[in-house]
Amino acid sequence: MIEEQSLLDEIESERYELFESPNYNFHFARRDFIKAFGLGIVFIVPAARAPAQQRGQGESGRGGNERLPNDIDAWIHINEDGGVNVFTGKVEVGQNTRTTLSQSVADELHVPIDSVHLVMGDTDLTPFDMGTFGSRSTPTMAPQLRKAAAAAREMLIAMAAEQLQVEPKALRIVDARFLNHDKSKTLTLAEVAKGRKLVKVIPDDIAITQPKDWTIAGTPAAKIDAKNYVTGKHRYTSDIKREGMLYGKVVRPATFNATLVSVDAKAAEAMPGVKVVTDGTFIGVVAPDQQAATKAANAIAIDWKSPGQPTNAELFDLLRKPATGQKGGRGEGGGGGSRPQGSITDGLAAADKKLEQTYTVAYIAHAPLEPRAAVAEWNGDKLTVWTGSQRPFGVKSELVEAFHIPEDKVRVIVPDTGSGYGGKHTGECAVEAARLAKAAGKPVKLVWTREEEFTWAYFRPAGVIDIRSGVKNDGTITAWEFHNYNSGASGIQIKYDIPNNDIRFHPSNSPLRQGSYRGLAATANHFARESHIDELAHAVNMDPLEFRLKNIKDDRLRDVLQAAAKSFGWGKAKPERGHGFGIACGFEKGGYIASCAEIAIEPPSDKEEKTNKRVRVIRVVEAFECGAVVNPLHLRNQIEGAITMAIGGALFESIQFENGKILNPHFASYRVPRFNDSPQIEALLVDRKDIPSAGAGETPIVGLAPAVANAIFNATGVRLRALPLVGKGLTVS
Repeated sequence: MIEEQSLLDEIESERYELFESPNYNFHFARRDFIKAFGLGIVFIVPAARAPAQQRGQGESGRGGNERLPNDIDAWIHINEDGGVNVFTGKVEVGQNTRTTLSQSVADELHVPIDSVHLVMGDTDLTPFDMGTFGSRSTPTMAPQLRKAAAAAREMLIAMAAEQLQVEPKALRIVDARFLNHDKSKTLTLAEVAKGRKLVKVIPDDIAITQPKDWTIAGTPAAKIDAKNYVTGKHRYTSDIKREGMLYGKVVRPATFNATLVSVDAKAAEAMPGVKVVTDGTFIGVVAPDQQAATKAANAIAIDWKSPGQPTNAELFDLLRKPATGQKGGRGEGGGGGSRPQGSITDGLAAADKKLEQTYTVAYIAHAPLEPRAAVAEWNGDKLTVWTGSQRPFGVKSELVEAFHIPEDKVRVIVPDTGSGYGGKHTGECAVEAARLAKAAGKPVKLVWTREEEFTWAYFRPAGVIDIRSGVKNDGTITAWEFHNYNSGASGIQIKYDIPNNDIRFHPSNSPLRQGSYRGLAATANHFARESHIDELAHAVNMDPLEFRLKNIKDDRLRDVLQAAAKSFGWGKAKPERGHGFGIACGFEKGGYIASCAEIAIEPPSDKEEKTNKRVRVIRVVEAFECGAVVNPLHLRNQIEGAITMAIGGALFESIQFENGKILNPHFASYRVPRFNDSPQIEALLVDRKDIPSAGAGETPIVGLAPAVANAIFNATGVRLRALPLVGKGLTVS
């Protein structure tokens, strides 16, 4: 199991949303397993051996005092029919964790994958989990479930041996059947489990199958329940219906940080079937249908007092100012910096050339396919909420805190969700739906509009990055000084062999709400670092690939860099006129990445400014190494999806704001990648069976932006140091 810096010192600095004060403020008992699951066999892993990252915080992730469960961490239940139910607090948000975790369990139990059913993200049924973020499901939960499954296998063999009156060592499991050496005696899992009422505690010294011996893991198993998504059978939160259910709508402030002055709801209250709910600054309505709810909300006359607030033009100057109130996991230096080596002064003195540049990164939105949604239902004093979230137990804690009710009175259920990208860590929508349902006395569905999602969710942090460096004429980097303001410390450290370096993260006061986004600040830090490395290479007239290899000793990083370059054909031919080649590399969360990109400079489209050129990404080759590959099909999907998503942040995505308002809160004005932006993508998997598996949901996104920026320079001689690179097109003199 990967213990990456004690699992990132519990929580990364830029997950600001996990340390916010509650938006609204209106010990589990040991479960009776047999009562809950009926006949069969339950296998338990004691919670004392829970991974470190699940013990450092309260359930909210805000460092609260919520008690963690003291009974179990993960369990498996074998049904009387031989089916295998596996329980995990992780959730499925499109990253195919449901499939890869099922593969791991099936692999250890020696059963077909279709006999494994994962129960995920249900706070009444699954063990506590901090959340599905940080690329942790594969390196932490998969080994945990493998341990449970491996011990279950050995115990089941012992039970079967007793029934067959043979020695346990004479039996093995093949496709959910117990066989002796000559197959003369057999039993099924169902036959072993039938009539049992046993709870077994799993020892902590059980060995799990090593990657070289995997038979189900390591293969391109198809996505579980894929047909349900394609046919529309799958029910997202917004598809859920409850008896007597009403529809909700929340009335939002005129701007951020606005103060409520007065409310006149008479017109809305006069509408048939409408109920207006006010509770402090919370104002909402419920109605028989969504149209009526929206009409009623619009009919409420509200006076807001809005303070003056910053605009885009002031952003980067603001971010350079020191934070006056720290909201994050760590302070200055943030887990990636404040560990200077050598002397910057000496390093610069030894350099033949010196370079000092600034790079900036704009706020961008998550823009998930499925906006926030929740269905809340009160049954007496028991609250059940269905919602799309990456942190069901965190949402549960928010509900407990908001309504001042015991933890055992709240249940959160997370249906497999239509993407999150780090943007669904908080439970505002769930709390709002629950408040409306409490007032209505009936279940209430609340679905945020796209404008609400763009405005009231949090954004990927903007940032300013200053780099000062020195290099010898032979290409040896002698000094590296790196200061990141606001965007975060993820991916801030270097694999370049630089004897004199000083790398720091400086928290700032952000004018907009900000928080986790796929890859966190690793995208910003890689963009600045790999752009600057390219600038150094050109300063000493060295090929960018050769320059990187000269300054990198880490074999894993060299391997992906050489693999990507070879497949791309780096150095074999020059780009055609109007085209450019770029390269970048990096590492994050146990994964190593190298990206090569080809871009083309083209005339603007009919909808773009005629004076500017259009940049189109033609081809991307990306090599990725994350240890042993659990599912090559889904890993390629992750890489291709990350590259496609990265195109938006690299080229044109940017949140525009002024005086407390978001100016582009719709897809019509917020540009995301489209089908005609999709390049040819080649994903190269470097499968290392000798290294434990790392997560793959984030790291593949970090290499695209610098590779494209470097390719634009290669094509035009114009060095762009701000993301997005060409939000309004490219001006080429």
